[in-house]
Amino acid sequence: MNYFQFFPINQYKYGHTDKQVTFSYFRNYTLNNNPFCFLIPTGDSSSFFQSRKIAIGSNSLPSGADMGKKKVCYYYDPEIGNYYYEQGHPMKPHRMRMTHALLTQYGLLQHMTVLKPSPAQEKDLCKFHAEDYVSFLRRITPDNQQDHLRQLKRFNVGDDCPVFDGLYSFCQTYAGGSIGGAVKLNYEHCDIAINWAGGLHHAKKCEASGFCYVNDVVLAILELLKFHERVLYVDIDIHHGDGVEEAFYATDRVMTVSFHKFGEYFPGTGGIEDIGVGKGKYYALNVPLDDGIDDESYQSLFKPIMRKVMEVYRPGTVVLQCGADSLSGDWLGSFNLTVKGHAECVRFMKSFNVPLLLLGGGGYTLRNVARCWCYETGVALGVEVDDKVPEHEYIEYFGPDYTLHVAPSNMKNKNSREKLDRIRAELLDNISRLPHAPSVQFQERPPDTEIPEADEDEDDNKDERKDPGDDVYVHYMRYN
Repeated sequence: MNYFQFFPINQYKYGHTDKQVTFSYFRNYTLNNNPFCFLIPTGDSSSFFQSRKIAIGSNSLPSGADMGKKKVCYYYDPEIGNYYYEQGHPMKPHRMRMTHALLTQYGLLQHMTVLKPSPAQEKDLCKFHAEDYVSFLRRITPDNQQDHLRQLKRFNVGDDCPVFDGLYSFCQTYAGGSIGGAVKLNYEHCDIAINWAGGLHHAKKCEASGFCYVNDVVLAILELLKFHERVLYVDIDIHHGDGVEEAFYATDRVMTVSFHKFGEYFPGTGGIEDIGVGKGKYYALNVPLDDGIDDESYQSLFKPIMRKVMEVYRPGTVVLQCGADSLSGDWLGSFNLTVKGHAECVRFMKSFNVPLLLLGGGGYTLRNVARCWCYETGVALGVEVDDKVPEHEYIEYFGPDYTLHVAPSNMKNKNSREKLDRIRAELLDNISRLPHAPSVQFQERPPDTEIPEADEDEDDNKDERKDPGDDVYVHYMRYN
């Protein structure tokens, strides 16, 4: 058996200030005092992982070149585009339908296994989220929300994260795709799993945040940790991946790397000095950027940093959140990346030949989101996608040029070369402080090990108790 313990924030201070400040997408900053959740491994887990065919390290780190075609699984639910946050809200699930339509017309679906996600059940969501919060999401509706004003405030639901018809089903669907992708990777049914509906990285253990209600990224990583000693999370959304970082801030089992706009911008976290605590010290990397960063400047940080992370940390699997709000021309973003520049991050991480989970995230100019995730699906498949958008039901969105790629704008790049050099040097120094992970060959799965279907619910035994000695709640999760 292998146990993981969740500890409350009162044992650690996150960040470098006494007050945790977050910013609304719509307004100025607000104070956020919600407790964080940390995952800390206990005991010697090496025999556990070896018995499940898992490598404590990976010896397949790169030559730097993509080693041939990959087997890709793609999760999509046709109903996902029917959900609607509210009038005027930037987050529009319809973008998933537009992306899928492009994938269909470009003929990409025939190159991968297309799967409909099994909805995540309440017990699945409670592997990270508080039970009372999940129960609230299941019960709240537009018709009864006036009867739950106190809970709406407590769980930060409303405004940025409104109550809408089918909210809980929406959460079940996008979380189910990410968890399902993790299961497929665990059992080597694919090399790359894709869930563009996922990547909602702001949700916390006990509250919604930044258009995100359930943190599917954390849930997927917890699934991957059943089979992998180390998991790397990389976030290229324009917003800091705060919810994922918080969840794993005190553990060395998960390393988080976030490239994001920093300053008076939602969520207001992710300074370069935020590096993790306890066993997790130096296992959180934050790359704070300014407006207008272009492809060349972005890659001057991304590639050397990620190359060093892969060399030193040697993860068993990688989760890449591909938020498209870092593209040029995004409604809420202020970066100047092209589709090809954004996709270069996918291409680079793919080249390490480590199991890869690709997730969506932000992105509020719908046509550009569809362009980006379509092209990145092609990158995952090793298929070159033509620049001319084919005729399909959403073709009018792509006028007047009807091309897949868009030119960068002439906005000023506020990221000076000197600043980028300082950031790169400091982060490479932080990475050098990590102990080099051992490289161990993957072992064969014992012959009596059964492989469950991806959509089957896995039993897990939970025991929540309060230790009267130190007034600390401990949540145990047992994997067997």
